[in-house]
Amino acid sequence: MKKIIVIGGLSAGPSAAAKARREDEQAEIILFEKGANISYATCGMPYAFSGVIEDRSNLIVVKPELLQNRFNIDVRLNEEIIKIDAANKVVYSKKGDYEYDTLVFATGARSIVPPIKNIEKATNWSTCRSMVDFDKITEEGLASNSKHITVIGAGLIGIEVAENLAEAGKQVTLIEGDSQVLNMWQPKFGKFAEEVLKEKGIEVITGGLVSEFELDNEWKIANVKIKDGKTVKTDFVILSVGIKPNTDLLIVNGADHIPNGALKVNERMETSISDIFAAGDNVAIKNLQTNEYDYFPLGTHSNKAGRAAGSNSVGGNIQFKGAYKTAIIKVFDYTLARTGLNPKALDTLKIPYKTVLTIAGSTPGYYPGQKDLITEIYYNSETEEILGAELFGEVGVDKRIDVLSTAIYAKLKITDLAQLDLAYAPPFSPAKDPVVVTSFVTENILNSKSEQISVEALETIFTENKMSDYLLIDSRTTAEYEKGTIPGAVNYPLDGLRAHVDFIKGQEKPVIIFCQKGLRGYLAELILRHNNIKNIVNVAGGFKLWNMFSEKVIIPEPVFVEK
Repeated sequence: MKKIIVIGGLSAGPSAAAKARREDEQAEIILFEKGANISYATCGMPYAFSGVIEDRSNLIVVKPELLQNRFNIDVRLNEEIIKIDAANKVVYSKKGDYEYDTLVFATGARSIVPPIKNIEKATNWSTCRSMVDFDKITEEGLASNSKHITVIGAGLIGIEVAENLAEAGKQVTLIEGDSQVLNMWQPKFGKFAEEVLKEKGIEVITGGLVSEFELDNEWKIANVKIKDGKTVKTDFVILSVGIKPNTDLLIVNGADHIPNGALKVNERMETSISDIFAAGDNVAIKNLQTNEYDYFPLGTHSNKAGRAAGSNSVGGNIQFKGAYKTAIIKVFDYTLARTGLNPKALDTLKIPYKTVLTIAGSTPGYYPGQKDLITEIYYNSETEEILGAELFGEVGVDKRIDVLSTAIYAKLKITDLAQLDLAYAPPFSPAKDPVVVTSFVTENILNSKSEQISVEALETIFTENKMSDYLLIDSRTTAEYEKGTIPGAVNYPLDGLRAHVDFIKGQEKPVIIFCQKGLRGYLAELILRHNNIKNIVNVAGGFKLWNMFSEKVIIPEPVFVEK
């Protein structure tokens, strides 16, 4: 009879244990968990703070009794494995030692606690990763006498925690050491999220490194001090600044790992140590785009990896090939999503790429409640293969990011997107889906019918004081123009643009044209190109995106130009 030991009871461990049992009814399977709970939804904790998840018990995905009774697994709670002798295949706890034939190491990761002055003395703070953390935050942070909560760290969990605390009626300050929130995304997408947070009443501080907790006479944090001198008065602090894999027990046995300590595993979830598998937030798997080991601490990967490790521990042959950084987050009424490589990564990897951005309705204009969807796709400038994408909007973001993630796995070209047979009905999508629209726009760019300029590039022109070298044309209606425009723009509405062709030619300057979202700018661009004005670009996303991205917006004085 084969002896299987699983260490770790959060997600990968129970997944591995249950799969091992499904594959081998005769194996002896013991699961060790150092805490009192197994298989709970850490990703759901923030939503329990606001009451979206109504009861603590709903966070428990699988109870120990289920693993014991249905799967005949020996579940050992509150028993921490403190040593592994990989050479002799023995694990040790304070209660005993246990031999194994194969071992599944699913110890996850722990929250990073930064070296903030007085943190070891303070009592009213918590990380947000375990049920112990959840209980402390619920009992102290959400107590009626805690009116203000400071969240340190603006990654996925930090944003979700801040949002749900605000929904629970708390005053919230969110502090991020980086220059943007959600630094997995491009800076402009981080800015979009930041503006939503601010509109909902959350104070957001970026570039803020916390140096000290000032304590009162009861050892409670009264003020959070930031290195730039700013002080935030608060009643409770939640830390969400990152995680570190729990891998010391195998590293001392010589296990291969990446710099952060995550264990290198192959497609079968085998570590470099014979008969030891690993899965969950403690492993590094292959990035399917770079073919290098990478770190993907998400529940989706933990469960898939745990399933593979469990099967293979009893002689199976399931492969989990890797991932490529697909992520999604709700920010109040909006959603941000991403997949694959973005310009930050592509520049580092020196991969040639181009960018295309569109703003399109997620549903038809005639259907009630249409919302815009911002889609930016990065593709190989030599092969046209899709490399990555980022999206922002209120409706339909999840659907489109999954389409684009699938396209990356299939190594589709960006022009292939126009050929996809995507589901259509007015409540769900326009006849030309935003993903398809982006493909159409790219075809026009590749065929030299159009050229985009990004809001980042336009901002650089302003920063370098070179705007006078260009003719900036606002092709929206006069009514739209008068409500606000980009500084220096002249207003030639699309429907009357042909009357101004001679004047535009006479300026002998490169033309930058924009409308509200991009379509009318493209039509204006075509008119000018057909009239032999070739040096012209269209602002990707138009004035809407510029207004979201830049503070350089003016209410114009009447402008008189030659005709």
